[in-house]
Amino acid sequence: MSTVEFKNICKRYTPQSLTINNANIRIEDGEFCVFVGPSGCGKSTLLRLVAGLEEITSGDLLIDGRRANDLPPAQRGLAMVFQSYALYPHMTVRENMAFGLQVLGSDKAAIARKVQEASDALQLNHLLDRLPKALSGGQRQRVAIGRAIVKEPGVFLFDEPLSNLDAALRVQTRLEIAKLHQRLSGSSMIYVTHDQVEAMTLADKIVLLNTGERIAQHGSVAQIGAPLTLYHRPNSLFVAEFIGSPKMNVLPATLVAASSVRAEIQVGPFTLAAAVDASRLPAGAAVQLGLRPEDIRVVAPSSEQATLRGTVSYIERLGESSLIYVDVGSGLPVLTVKTEGTASLALGAAVALAADPERLHLFDAAGLACDRTVDLPCG
Repeated sequence: MSTVEFKNICKRYTPQSLTINNANIRIEDGEFCVFVGPSGCGKSTLLRLVAGLEEITSGDLLIDGRRANDLPPAQRGLAMVFQSYALYPHMTVRENMAFGLQVLGSDKAAIARKVQEASDALQLNHLLDRLPKALSGGQRQRVAIGRAIVKEPGVFLFDEPLSNLDAALRVQTRLEIAKLHQRLSGSSMIYVTHDQVEAMTLADKIVLLNTGERIAQHGSVAQIGAPLTLYHRPNSLFVAEFIGSPKMNVLPATLVAASSVRAEIQVGPFTLAAAVDASRLPAGAAVQLGLRPEDIRVVAPSSEQATLRGTVSYIERLGESSLIYVDVGSGLPVLTVKTEGTASLALGAAVALAADPERLHLFDAAGLACDRTVDLPCG
């Protein structure tokens, strides 16, 4: 078992390029931690700093409480699974999985036992004598994972391991990685992805990273927490818009009145209430209202619950659900509403929409979230 801790880590490739800024992250024993964020946010760089493949510009990296900045990769107790599989093409599956242990001079019997155990866990027994060219993409990725397992590391590092797979294989391999973490409950895992579905489904803890100018202004880490914490209680508009699919609707608004438990907001001609603490903001302040598509309901035109009204401008029917795009007028952005797949709405139809106060998000002019005052399950 191993803990990994970043203390004020910074990484510059040139004096002008700040790739990682003031990263403070702690990954506990046995924890599955996912680094996620837009392209260019530095998530793979952070992973490479842990692996010892990049030098740290400033700050301290601790592995099991021991400063590891200057430790060579082989002495860090890690195993890495690369996006490109990185299998030796002239070696069989068995030989690929055993090679790292052979280099370390491990006992032949111990190597055979560990390869067999990993093969059993990953359902590779029937493939052990094949070369990589005779494997599918998903099978190659499982071999790469097996090669990491046999080293029995304290920490597994995964660098976008599913990005080369098709949609069906991504789901299958994601489930295999989740089951692997359950079986290897003593090992910590750090997983890099740009796919928020992978982050939400796999992680015990998500580290969402800033990008662009936000890195210099706010540091590399936008928010750390359990998946549902980032979903229900994003600390900024950046986090709120990144987590969730379809993307959160954001409407410009004006704060009418606020207390420590509730805020009244004017959005164009509409007045809505949100269960948030906006008491730090003055009446008349410019704010931004966040509504997740799945938290908006289509209601009867005469319903007292209706808080927004508009016309259907487009419909995407996905089978199990439909995405309804509603033009609410007044120069406001078109709203995305997620409904049941059987919803019978037509283009141009007038619709009334409702959103419960406890499901709304409010952000100040700087994009900082007002605390939500109703507890929702956060994992």
